[in-house]
Amino acid sequence: MSDLKHFAPDADEGVLLQTLSEDGAFVLDDVVDTDFLAQLRSETDPYMETTDNGEDDFVGRQTTRTGGLISRSAQCRALITHPFVLKLANKFLHPYCERIQLHLTQIIRLRPGQGTQPIHRDRWAGGTHLAHLQPQFNTIWAVTDFTAENGATNLAPGSVDWPDDVKIKPEQIVQAEMRAGSVFVYSGCVFHGGGENRSSSDRIGINLTYTLGWLRQEENQYLSTPPELAKTFTPELQELMGYAMGQYALGYYTPPGAPGEAPDLVPPQYALGHETSTNTIGDAGDLEATAQAAGRSL
Repeated sequence: MSDLKHFAPDADEGVLLQTLSEDGAFVLDDVVDTDFLAQLRSETDPYMETTDNGEDDFVGRQTTRTGGLISRSAQCRALITHPFVLKLANKFLHPYCERIQLHLTQIIRLRPGQGTQPIHRDRWAGGTHLAHLQPQFNTIWAVTDFTAENGATNLAPGSVDWPDDVKIKPEQIVQAEMRAGSVFVYSGCVFHGGGENRSSSDRIGINLTYTLGWLRQEENQYLSTPPELAKTFTPELQELMGYAMGQYALGYYTPPGAPGEAPDLVPPQYALGHETSTNTIGDAGDLEATAQAAGRSL
């Protein structure tokens, strides 16, 4: 068993990506400060406090999970588009897609008395069909300190290539202890799960995950943040949410209307009022990339 590695926020990206590929996880220490977290909590605590506990053992019967964070918090939007973390996400997932997208936004609060979550892989959200690739780049931002006592995430370092039906032994588990303001980065292939909260206070983290542009999102961003809200955000965030083609021929639509009232075959950005080219089912660059990957002309 190897320990979970910790790095400074300015660590070499090549080392970080290699660690993520081999160990399945690492921690970047002290990425955001206490003032940032205080503002974040002022924006998100009202939503968190009105969220009910989970109704099964996996979600957590003493755990609240609050989503829709893009429209609810400017500080969460800043975390989603954190330049260094987003750069790592793009590089980690790029071998498997032309662009990445946001997969999930969720405040996870483990209340006192919450037991240990079953060990799992996040890629199982899509079944066990994706064992041949890396489908997710995941983060948990520590809003409170993560300690062994309050339920710091359990992790089996190096388990990215283990069979799906492997039996994880207690001695193979470490905990992702970290200070508030740090971020736990882990792949969709590593075995992990929430820890047991034996303390008298909440353990709060913000789970922001990214996935391949051609996969279905775990949290439906179009319903959480529909066009009338999404059009107020930056193009970078809009595209991460999924208001962009997932790849050539994935994601175009035809707006409703009377004959001739709206164009056919437009990309998702059209719904936000962007001027876009029509009568195409994707970007020429994506078509060329697809052709090159297939080793043929299209």
